[in-house]
Amino acid sequence: MEARPDLAAMMGPIGRTLVAMELPILRAHGVSMWGYAVLSNLDDQPVHTQTALAEAIGADKTRLIAVLDDLQSAGLIERRPAPGDRRARVLSITPEGRRLRDAVQSEIRDEEERILDVLPPDQRAVFVDALRTLSAAAKRP
Repeated sequence: MEARPDLAAMMGPIGRTLVAMELPILRAHGVSMWGYAVLSNLDDQPVHTQTALAEAIGADKTRLIAVLDDLQSAGLIERRPAPGDRRARVLSITPEGRRLRDAVQSEIRDEEERILDVLPPDQRAVFVDALRTLSAAAKRP
């Protein structure tokens, strides 16, 4: 067996660095980490119920309500009763929410490129693809 640190030991510093890099960007745009997670998971189709969104981003659905309230108050999302189930809410991103999400994501990607600069370009692509694969696998039950 190869002598190396455990994956969690290697991912921890990377995760902390990424969070520390993102927080000032999010603050500058007036959005929380959870708010950005919501905006990042709403595409151009209003298909997410609050429950499905909570599951997708790994948030407690009761805790998510305050985040959704803030985003709605800021005009970044809309919530409407779901057809056929007035207890459920369908979420959609507004044009302002999309603009904010795209601006934040652009700034985050710029900073990520600075972090990835330690890798040659071909290794960057492999690293990002491997993370995408591992992330998708980790979400499966």
